[in-house]
Amino acid sequence: MMDPDPPAGRRIELAAALADVERRILDACRATGRAREELTLIAVTKTYPAADLRLLAELGVRDVGENRDQEAAVKAAECADLPLTWHFIGQVQTNKARSIVSYADLIHGVDRSRLVAALSREAVRAGREVGCLVQVALDDRPERGGARPADVPALAAALAEAPGLRLRGVMAVAPLGSDPDVAFARLFDVAQAVQKEHPGADVISAGMSGDLAQAIAKGATHLRVGTALLGRRTPFVR
Repeated sequence: MMDPDPPAGRRIELAAALADVERRILDACRATGRAREELTLIAVTKTYPAADLRLLAELGVRDVGENRDQEAAVKAAECADLPLTWHFIGQVQTNKARSIVSYADLIHGVDRSRLVAALSREAVRAGREVGCLVQVALDDRPERGGARPADVPALAAALAEAPGLRLRGVMAVAPLGSDPDVAFARLFDVAQAVQKEHPGADVISAGMSGDLAQAIAKGATHLRVGTALLGRRTPFVR
């Protein structure tokens, strides 16, 4: 069932928010001598309806992120006519691998070898090549999601060799209460080590609404922005 048409004011809200986020990105690029073209903005649309995705697409957004398969699979089907690249940014359960592989173009949260095997099996079954990022635990607490930096090289190698998968780079979230500059500098070092062994793995997914400038300064290529784009309104629940 399609979502009802959004209120006319919603497009104005989203356009203003997108313009503000773009201004912040441009300011950070100027401050660090980077080009805007080096960065991909991912609109994190979790809890928001497909109608918002359609408005964002009209405004030029081409990359969208979700973190719950149950919600993402439905939205991906509803928006199959749109020119969107789908990012799965949450922790991936192995029993959801088949569904996620069916629509995700880039999976950000690969943090264990068992998951590599499950994703590879389902990608081959679906006849797809799916991009993957190694999720790095910057606080060395992998129970929160992510591989310890010391374990990243082996996981990257497993991804690079897995049929149906393509190692694209690394991803991390700055730990709560930490200095984002320090966290993202550590991620950049991990990313450089991965890219040295796998030259095509040049994606660094880092930075959200509150710390995108710090992420840009430390080499991020992909920014995951939700609240700054979509606001803190009452979440949509399907």
